[in-house]
Amino acid sequence: MAKKTDTAKTSSRTVDAKISARIKERDAKTLGRVVTFADEVTTRALKGAEPKLEIPTRSRSNTIWNKKRRILEMGDATSERQLFNLNQAKQFMQTCLHSSSIKSLIEAEKTLSLRGMFYKGLHTVAGTKGEKTFADQDESDGILEDLEVAMAALREELHIYAKKRGTMVGNITIVDSGDEIDCRRMGSGGYAIPSICEPDVIQFKKCDAKFVLHVEKDTVWGRFNEDRFWEKHNCILTEGSGQPTRGVRRLLRRLNEELGLPIYCLLDCDPWGHYIYSVIKQGSISLAFESERLAIPEAKFLGVRSKDYRACELSDDVKIDLNDNDIKRAKEIMNYPWFMGDRGWQREIQGLLDNGFKMEVESLITKDISYVTEEYVPQRLKDKDWLE
Repeated sequence: MAKKTDTAKTSSRTVDAKISARIKERDAKTLGRVVTFADEVTTRALKGAEPKLEIPTRSRSNTIWNKKRRILEMGDATSERQLFNLNQAKQFMQTCLHSSSIKSLIEAEKTLSLRGMFYKGLHTVAGTKGEKTFADQDESDGILEDLEVAMAALREELHIYAKKRGTMVGNITIVDSGDEIDCRRMGSGGYAIPSICEPDVIQFKKCDAKFVLHVEKDTVWGRFNEDRFWEKHNCILTEGSGQPTRGVRRLLRRLNEELGLPIYCLLDCDPWGHYIYSVIKQGSISLAFESERLAIPEAKFLGVRSKDYRACELSDDVKIDLNDNDIKRAKEIMNYPWFMGDRGWQREIQGLLDNGFKMEVESLITKDISYVTEEYVPQRLKDKDWLE
């Protein structure tokens, strides 16, 4: 018994050493990119040219739909930030400020949250009447995203993480930062999905699950967890608290890509539920540069659907009238290139508009408190009744 234990410990240390080596190699490459980014500015200045930065454009106009790969990709357009341009000087300074902080983090082998980065760079600009380096965190976050694309480095590689949001439970055992976690034994709260879900942090040790069911909100997740849906149907159950974070999307992508698990999405019947699915499946415009590691082209939309009001014989109490913003958003989504050529999605969104109302997953509770877990989802899976 002692021999087996010693062997297990040696194997664990070997794995830890390999992961540590990969992290050091990754950090060295990222640090090199930061230094190169800064050197380009100083080289121009030493030659007597105006210091400026070249930043890839994160906009819809610079986003390309790759039909063959079924993901959104970033185009080649860039914009300049010039130090001596009054309209660009502040962003130039903010970009350099955050670049310096990132270099310090990597060298110190420490990480900071998005909020922490905001405060680290926050101070009053010398010689001004109370002018702050950043007006708010949104301004700071935008600069950090610019640096990701400019350095071709992920946020996690820059040693920055976001707030945790999302939960998982089910038939899988993972190793998180060296700690083994059995997601079958997570009680009512579940495993909190971290913002960094890269292989260096999370490894999949044992998985018996056949698929992943991703639900929109923690309230719905709670019903599925309490009813032990994941145990009865041998799956993994996740939720993203609305629009899923990059951490949740990255974990879903890895479960699909590395373990071959199908991803089924149970979302609200409204433009926002449709948009969440679109982001999970194709990627988002603002983060098109990360679609390669986040998008899941094979993800399937399980419900709720516009036909369910009649098909499930729901009462009028579940109807939530569409407002002008809902209608406008639905029409925009209908014209997305990846939905435009899909008859199923065209019928679905038109059905939503024809109904004139939206429905939440929770509306199925009007049938029975466990209707969604015991009848609705099992039948949809059996009939393969989903949209892609």
